Formats: sequence, C-alpha cells, structure tokens
Amino acid sequence: MSRPGAVLEVDRNTPPILFHFGEGVRLEKRPLGSRVVYPPDPVEPVTHAERAVRRALTHPLEDDPLKALLRPGMKLTLAFDDLSLPLPPMAQPDARQLVMEEVIEIAADAGIEDIHLIVATGLHRRMTEEEIRHVVGDRIFSTFYPERLYNHDAEDPEGNVFIGTTSSGEEVTLNRRAAESDLLIYVNLTLVPMDGGHKSLSTGLGSYRSIRPHHNVRTLLDSRSYMHPPDSALHNSCIRQGQLIEDSVRVFHIETSVNNHSFPTAVNFMQKREMDWTPGDQATYLAIKQVTDLAPPDVKRAVFHSMRAPYGLTGVYAGQVDSVHEKTLANVRKQMTVEVEGQTDVVTMGLPYIGPYNVNAILNPVLVVCLGLGYLFNLYRGKPVLRKGGVVIMAHPCRYEFDSVQHPSYIDFYDEVLADTTDAFEIERRYEERFADDPWYRQLFRKSHAYHGVHPFYAWYWAAHALEHAGDVIVVGGDRETVHHLGFKCATTLDDALEMAEQTVGRYPSVTHLRTPPLLLADVR
Repeated sequence: MSRPGAVLEVDRNTPPILFHFGEGVRLEKRPLGSRVVYPPDPVEPVTHAERAVRRALTHPLEDDPLKALLRPGMKLTLAFDDLSLPLPPMAQPDARQLVMEEVIEIAADAGIEDIHLIVATGLHRRMTEEEIRHVVGDRIFSTFYPERLYNHDAEDPEGNVFIGTTSSGEEVTLNRRAAESDLLIYVNLTLVPMDGGHKSLSTGLGSYRSIRPHHNVRTLLDSRSYMHPPDSALHNSCIRQGQLIEDSVRVFHIETSVNNHSFPTAVNFMQKREMDWTPGDQATYLAIKQVTDLAPPDVKRAVFHSMRAPYGLTGVYAGQVDSVHEKTLANVRKQMTVEVEGQTDVVTMGLPYIGPYNVNAILNPVLVVCLGLGYLFNLYRGKPVLRKGGVVIMAHPCRYEFDSVQHPSYIDFYDEVLADTTDAFEIERRYEERFADDPWYRQLFRKSHAYHGVHPFYAWYWAAHALEHAGDVIVVGGDRETVHHLGFKCATTLDDALEMAEQTVGRYPSVTHLRTPPLLLADVR
C-alpha cells in the first residue's frame, strides 16, 4: 500500500538526503531540526488501462458518448499535449497513445476518413519524428505521419484563424484545421494541477497573439498559486479563452492522469526516502555518483535523457471540459499533496537535469531559473513554503551551456537582455516585442526545432513571483560568473549557502528541503 507524503524533522539518526544536481546526484546532511518534505508514494494505477479508456468514451461526463458524436464524412481533429510533460517522458505505451488508438478505432467504425492529429505545441519547439512516434506509437505514426499527423505551427499566417475577443479583451486564435473541424477532440496528460482544462486548447493550439494575454508579468504576479487554478489569473484568462473557443467549434475533452512513478527500476532509489534504501540502493547510488562525477557532460546528458518513466495510468475522463478537469484534478492532488505546517525561512531544493522545456537538451541557465523558481517554488496551495523575504537555495551546476538548435533566442536573451536588466517588467517592456517579431527566430521556430523567439521571456516571467517573494536566491555548485549574471549569489557547498542565508534571515533559521522529484504539492497551513 502506498504511503502519503510526509514532513520529517531531521534528527541525529536521519541519513543524508538525496539532492539532484543536474546530470548528477549528491547526498547532503541537513541541519538538525530542519524539515524534509517527501512526496507520496505512487498510487496504484488502474488495473486495465484500455478498458478504462473505453469506459470513459462510452460514459462521458455531461456529454454524449463519443460514438454518438461521430458520423460518416465529418472532419475530425485530435490534438494532444506535446513532450513538455510528463517528465521524464513516459515509457511506452504513453497514456495519450492508448486514448488516441481507441478514438481512431471508434472513428473508423463510424466511417470517418478525414482525421488529422495535431501536436499542440503552442510556442514550444516542434517535436521530431521519433519523439512523435514515441508518444503516439508505431501504428498511429505509420498510418498518419506526416500528412495527417503534424506539429501545430503558431506562426503560420494561413494556418491560424482569429476566433474573437473575450469580455476582458484577450484575443483568441486557433489552429485553422481545428477551428474548421466538425469535432475537435483534445487528449491531455495532466501531471500537475496547472495543466489541462481550458488551458489545453487556448495555449496548445494558440499563437503569440492569443498566448501573450496570460503569459505576461502582471498576470503571473497575480497568479499567486499556479497550481491552484481558482487563485490563478493565468487560469482565469485561459478559461475565458477556452469558453470562446467552445462557442465556435464542437469540442470533446479527454484527460488522463498518471502516478508519480518517475524512475525505472535501475535507479529506483531516487523514488524512495533515504531511510528506506536497501544496501543495493546504496550501492547503486555510489556507482551513479562516481560515474556522473567523472563522465563528460554530453555523455551524462545522453544517458539521463534516454530514461523513460514507468508511470501508471490513474484515471481517464471524457466529456465536458469543466466536469472532466474537476475529476482529473482530484486524481492529481491525491497523488501529489503533502500537508505542511507553516512557512519557513529557507527552502532548499536540488534541481535535476530536466524541466518542461529541455527534453533532449541541456538545462541552460535561464531554464534553471524557470525550473527552480518558476515551477518547484510554485508547487504549493494556499501560500508558499517559503516565508516572505526568505531565501531559496538551489543546487545545480548552472553553467553557460545552451542548445543552439532548441534555444537560439535563449542565448541572446541571456547575453543581451540579462546583461542589461533582470527586472521582469523592464524586460517585457523593452525587449519582448523585438524577440517575438524577429524573422530569424520565427524561421527557426517554424522550420527547425527551436522554441519561439519569445519563449525565454516567458521562462523568466514564470519566476517573477518567486523573485518578488524571496529576499535572496543562492545557487550551490554553479559557475560563479553565470550565477552572478542571473542576479543571484553563488556558494560552493550547502553549508556555505546556509551560512550566507543567515545574513538575510538571521541566525538559526528554519530550513525546509523539498525532496523532488517525484513532484509534490505542498498544502501549506
């Protein structure tokens, strides 16, 4: 039976705690009396995944069964989440594959031939052929790719249409094929409460014109908990856009949730609490530590990025978006939530090799900020684990390394924009439009596998709340020049960082370590 999440106080018998450190791992002793927040164990997956999918399509929530919505000769479009989740990527079969295979089979039985599948990339990079094949499976890929299975192009002037403007003035665009379909089916994989719902269509099949109304500094600062949609201005904007989309095209939502079984058997010690490690786990840790300390970065990166997670499907729901999303969020919270009593002076976290925007690439310095301060800091309900004015300590090598294919505009953002200012409002006002309209970035986005020119801005804005909330940020083990360029302090060891933090929060601070991944959602009381 799986255990719920736990908050454990460090005493003299507590073993050293695992810290992820980019493409490596460390064990660190924690101060006596500090807290360690552990995620829950993986919840049990559904017994028969294919049967659960069929049940969801036959008995949808507040909608007709899928079969009743289909007719011969109709134009049917399936859109699905890209590789930005789950992380690490899911071992085959992916939950999205299971859903789409069943939908396509039902559609074929109904005599439908005009079927397109669209990767809902939004302003993310185009997925490669092999990446698409991994998500959809060989059968779908060989049948539909490339003419009827392809990436959404948010910069195609002919491939996107203007839907309208919401009551709050947000412009809404949509992929033309999706907008002109008789039925649009969205297949979602919800890993954290920020995903899914109306956000899927409004962001995944949108354009810069329609995404910028909620991916901006003011909206994100007004979203005090990205992971609790009712308190999020971001989600409220996406809901308004999504409702407008559903007024213009018939939509059927399918959402899946998975457990947090994030690591394969070979490295399963990362999934466990340290006090539960067996001698075999300890030996595996030591072996990986020795290898990652010695191996070149590109070799380590290739090994880690080849890792596939054995997630288990915990739920699948279909039908009307709000009813579907409510059920999905209940599953996600059941897997992630940990009750935490009170805030803390200092939060520590070890950052792994991967975030939503660097699958098969280096986690560059801007994405280090996005992962630590944009995502992990914001994994809470109610209020942050860190008190106002406290200190965030992140462990990561944080080197000046960029993937020139995936992140060309990130290089210029780091070199030019951050050299001038790190203030999110100033960055937005002075630089965003130029990067968004740059023809070279647009060409690389459309024809290569580069993130949109504006994407590094959004990665930085994602951390705006944490940067406003924290009194200081310290990076342990990072390249000093790189860390200082980001506007942070650099420490060689965790002990050094804790001593430096006392200059901001005072002596004998309360310290809490977020033991992620697997991911957790701190419900702070």
